[in-house]
This record gives sequence, structure tokens and C-alpha cells, in this order.
Amino acid sequence: MRVLVGGGTGFIGTALTQLLKARGHEVTLVSRKPGPGRITWDELARSGLPRCDAAVNLAGENILNPLRRWNEAFRKEVLSSRLETTHILARAITKAAEAPQAWVLVTGVAYYQPSLTAEYDEDSPGGDFDFFSNLVTKWETAARLPGDSTRQVVVRSGVVLGRGGGAIGHMLLPFRLGLGGPIGSGHQFFSWIHIGDLAGILTHALEASHVQGVLNGVAPASTTTNAEFAQALGTALGRPAFIPLPSAIVQAIFGRERAIMLLEGQKVVPRRTLATGYQYSFPELGAALKEIIA
Repeated sequence: MRVLVGGGTGFIGTALTQLLKARGHEVTLVSRKPGPGRITWDELARSGLPRCDAAVNLAGENILNPLRRWNEAFRKEVLSSRLETTHILARAITKAAEAPQAWVLVTGVAYYQPSLTAEYDEDSPGGDFDFFSNLVTKWETAARLPGDSTRQVVVRSGVVLGRGGGAIGHMLLPFRLGLGGPIGSGHQFFSWIHIGDLAGILTHALEASHVQGVLNGVAPASTTTNAEFAQALGTALGRPAFIPLPSAIVQAIFGRERAIMLLEGQKVVPRRTLATGYQYSFPELGAALKEIIA
């Protein structure tokens, strides 16, 4: 299968590309810079979709970049980096002489409202209560194609855990030094997924012709709280993990609106993902962290 991957040079894109190639697929990346095996977003907008059997979009500015202040300019960047790339790909697919068989978009569990009690599956309501949930709604709407000649799948991802990037990248140093611990109260749910399983779910969505609609990209053991995650990471590193990061510091670093993503959480279950027949490699947090830190 020939697969076009938007934003394929990042953490998730690199893992997905490796898995697709290992399974015998041909991958072309869409990125800002030209290079071998790549086309640029400008080329895609100008010349249309290259011949491909499937397309995936992973592009988007990192919302939790601690080096960027949460202001109007960065908010616009977060929005446009997701909506514009998704619009470009969706338009190119719609205009293609030969439509690809599958079109997969990765969004986030921020669609669901943070709660200490509610449990959300793929059919649960959401998408309309704050900046991030509205962003997911706009993003998923931008991806929608008319007609049904192309299978459409949306994967709402939890926090992605993996070696060499993602959330763990920022956490390892304080935890290795024994300075890690829960964020805020630690009671908030922490919906996570191992990078290998996110790449696996995306590959499953591309290859399996019966998969369509929304899938939650979270581990099935998703009743983890932030405090339990901190404890498990400390255990995996052989370090204590009981120094909490106070809410006020998180808000000072990330801004009040963005801090919600860390201080509040959702209990999200992958009901439809499991029903499609996807088999997780890392369903349990302990084994996932052991593999990452090994």
C-alpha cells in the first residue's frame, strides 16, 4: 500500500513510518521542508494528491511546548497548524482523480470533558466546552469528506508514551533525580497509550477495511490516575516519586487555560478500538514503562 503521511517527521510519524515500512508499505511524507521521500505542503496544495492508497494526518504544533507562552499568537498557531494541514489534505483527497481507500486523522481525548467520575467511549458527547474541545471538533470537521468512496477514521489519542520523545521526554530528568511526583492533586485521570500501540492502531485503521469512524487511541487499562502514573514511572526508574508539582507552578509555566490539560483529566476507554479487533502490545502501564526505560 502507498501511504501519504502528513506531519510524518515528528515523534508519532517516525514510529508509524517505521511500522508501515516493516509491513511492506511505501511511505511518502508531507512536511514543511523538501527531501527524499517527501513532498511539501505547498506542493500538495498546488499539485494535488500524489498517487496513494491511503492518507494520514499527524501534523500539529506541540500544544504543551513549555518554551512557548500561551498567548493569542500561539493559540492561532495551534489552531492553524491542525486545521490548515487537514483542509489541504481533505481538499486534495476530494479532488483526486483516484480517491485513496482510507483517510485517517489523529486528534485528542481533549474532546471529552474532564471529570473525576465520568467514563467516555467513542460515542460519548463532547467537543463544545473549552478551547481544546472546540479545537478537536473543528479539526475533525475539517477532515470530513463528502460521499463514501474513501473510508474515514479519526483516532482520538491519549498522552503518547515512548522512548526519545512525547510526554516521557520532559519527565525523565526530574524523575531520575528522585524529584518526580504527581501533578496537582494527582486524582485526575491520565489516559495514556504506548507509541507502539498508537502506530499499531493507525496501521490497523489503514489496513483493515471494516474500520471506520472514531476510535479512542488509549490503552485499555485507562483507569490510571496521574498519581498512579507518577508512582509507576518512579518504580520503573527505581526512584521515589512523591514530590507533587503544585497547580500554581503548572499554571505559571503553561498558562491557566493550557494547564487544564495537565491538572484535569478524562477516563477514556477504547471500546470501539477493541471491537475492531485491534490487539494491544502494551495494555498495562508497568510493562509499557519498562519497555520505554529499558
